[in-house]
Amino acid sequence: MTSRPLLETHALVKRFGGLTATDGLSLSVAEGELHALIGPNGAGKSTLIAQLSGELTPSEGRILFDGRDVTRLPPFKRSLRGLARSFQITSIFPSFTALDNVALAVQAHAGHSFRFWRDAGRDPRLAGPARAVLERVGLGARAATPASALAHGEKRQLELAMALATGPRLLLLDEPMAGMGPEESHRMVELLAELKGGVTILLVEHDMDAVFALADRITVLVRGKDLASGTPDQIRRDPAVREAYLGDELDDHSLEVA
Repeated sequence: MTSRPLLETHALVKRFGGLTATDGLSLSVAEGELHALIGPNGAGKSTLIAQLSGELTPSEGRILFDGRDVTRLPPFKRSLRGLARSFQITSIFPSFTALDNVALAVQAHAGHSFRFWRDAGRDPRLAGPARAVLERVGLGARAATPASALAHGEKRQLELAMALATGPRLLLLDEPMAGMGPEESHRMVELLAELKGGVTILLVEHDMDAVFALADRITVLVRGKDLASGTPDQIRRDPAVREAYLGDELDDHSLEVA
């Protein structure tokens, strides 16, 4: 990737009492790339995502988005600038249809007050864009289905649709394939592959097959620090990464260049 950085962190630190969850982390995500963040449990991945989205405030350091300092901005202001986090279960309204959920996301981002709650999906100014996003993630036929009736994988797709409805420049995806079966995971990988290039993505994921199939670059976190960053092939072959994290997860076949 030769594009300029869209997202950067500079010497980012997050402490919880005596625990340092993010330890002087400097990260760069280029515009248009799919950048994966991997590491063992407790490495600080979710803590980092929470700081990037504005849910947690760093103890030290800076976060730049499109060259502007957003370290102290609240989540809604980051969203207005084009930074969205997906796969937050609480963002789904179970009794509302898939269309209503996405229409509300369109409404919230645009600042409209045409109608509220259940009426949002009936307003053509909201429903039209919402239907287009549902089609984009493969849920067009489920528009009238209550979110509570969707399968687990479909709920993940709906969460992604709601994030896309805000027109993001950067998507923060925290374990989008968690709890999915093989078929659902395959569909999600295909969907993310289709989104690549059109929107910048920072992906946290434990499914190594998905990571190495999708990522342009990978950063490995260990105890809140950047152990290594590089292309999938560079990460595959890095002995320090294998020792600290990957171990036997990559067999001889997976070491071949994809």
